[in-house]
This record gives sequence, structure tokens and C-alpha cells, in this order.
Amino acid sequence: MVARLGLGSAQFGCDYGISNTRGRVGEDEVRQILALAGDCGIKHIDAAHYDGDVERILGRCWPFPSPFKPQVRTLRLDKGLDWLESRLRRSVDHMGLVRAHAALVDSAEDLTGEGGDALWERLEKLKAEGLITRIGISATAKDQPLLLARRFKPDIVQVPCSILDQRLVRNGEIAAMADLGIEVQVRSVFLQGLLFLPREALPSNLVAIGPHLSKVRRLMMEQGADPLHAALSFALNLQGVSTVVVGVTSAAELRAIVAASERKPPRLNWDAMALNDDIALDPRQWYADLGDVSKRFIRVA
Repeated sequence: MVARLGLGSAQFGCDYGISNTRGRVGEDEVRQILALAGDCGIKHIDAAHYDGDVERILGRCWPFPSPFKPQVRTLRLDKGLDWLESRLRRSVDHMGLVRAHAALVDSAEDLTGEGGDALWERLEKLKAEGLITRIGISATAKDQPLLLARRFKPDIVQVPCSILDQRLVRNGEIAAMADLGIEVQVRSVFLQGLLFLPREALPSNLVAIGPHLSKVRRLMMEQGADPLHAALSFALNLQGVSTVVVGVTSAAELRAIVAASERKPPRLNWDAMALNDDIALDPRQWYADLGDVSKRFIRVA
């Protein structure tokens, strides 16, 4: 299962995540994390230009030749295709690479808008030129990723999915995309750390889901499972999922994730753990009433 893990890098650029108490990860720690990831056979590194200076940090910290398959993301299309292409080329250059394994369209709105076809054609051109090896889409459940997959036929689709957020499992979209030959990656498997947060630490507009979180933890305890092991087991054993992208703030956290992924899955009632709450399943809304505090959490889904 370790080979199915991918590494997110948002924490390398900012203090990202509701349960992140360590803040931005220092470069010495990033080097240790990447060295451990390489030793464990983790290949996929999800780089994001909107989170601080992640691409340059990766370029300074990973070993050469890099054993990883880094993937980058597009910025919004509002500055035009030429600018978007130029920014993708800089992303690859910042990481000290000749090419990236993949480029993911970061906003489904760019694909469903009037410039969507032209954007996809530009990415196909960059793929043909060898700047990127694969083209993908980063989507949310509300973006209807299966429809996007059928229209554009991407190599990769990355979506959020977790014990708490089972929407794309229940409606069959993850399995259907895999049946189309698409590499399906899942992210937010800990829902930004919400699964680990004590009820008393919940922001005001998530207080209502406190009883459900307590029930989920109780179900885990009754079977001798902990949240980390349960969350990873759920994601790693989903039909059709090829890569589970996780974020860490230390090499110790990555060791714990690797160890948990190698354990036998617990026997749990997964269906009983699913959450049905529009605010809780959309981290962009968690701090909507708290002004600038929300900026820390806006980039996920």
C-alpha cells in the first residue's frame, strides 16, 4: 500500500490545515521528509504554486536525480493562455526539472467556461512537446468530475474523498472514472485534519457536526482502530483509486502514515461514518464568517 501513497506539499509553503499546530515546515525538515518518501518508494509529489514558494523549496530540497513524479497545477485562465503556459514552464524550472510528470487543471471552472477547449488543447501541445508527461484535472465533488472526465479524457483526475466525505464513492464516480482508464487520485483523506480535531476546537460553524465526529471516533475505538489508520485504510482500499495524496509536517508524521498504511484494515462500518453537511464537506466555508482567517484553508477541497 505504501507505493500507492502520494505526498502533498502545501505544508511546505504555509501553515496549512485546521489541525496544523506546527506551522510552515522548515527546509531541513522538508529534506528529511523527501528522503524518507524516496526510501519508502513514494513517487507522486503534488506541487502547488499558490502555497508559498513550494516549487522552489522542492527544487532546493529533493535529491538529484529526483526519484519522484512531480505534478504541477495551472493558475487561473483569466490572464490568458500564453501567460498560463509561461507560468507552467516556470513551475517546472523552479523545481530544477526538465519536465513534470503531470499538470493538473486546478479549477474546473476554467474547463467548463468558454476557454476550456482551448486550455485543454494548449496542455496537449505541452504534452506533445515533452514539458509534461500527463494531463489531469483537480476537481471537487460539486464539479461533477465524471462528466469532465468523459468530455476531456484526462490521464489523471484528482478528487477529495475520505471517511467523512464519501460522496464520490456512493455515487459511483470514482469507480466509473477508473473504468475509463483514468488514474484516480484522492486527496483530503483526513479532511484537513478535521478527523483529529477535538470537539472543543471546532470553529463556530462546524459545532453542529461535533456529535457525528464523536460517534465516528467511538466506532473506531470499539474496533481498536485509531483515526489515522482508519482514514488511510478507507482511502487505500477504495476500488479504482491509484494514489492517495497525504500532507505531513514532519518526517515523523510520514513514518506514522507509512506504518499505518502497512497495517491490516480495521473492520469498521464505513457507511456509518459518512457526513452529510454541506459546510463541513467544503473547507472553503469553514471560516467564512471569520474574515481573513479563512485564507489559511481556502485552497483545498
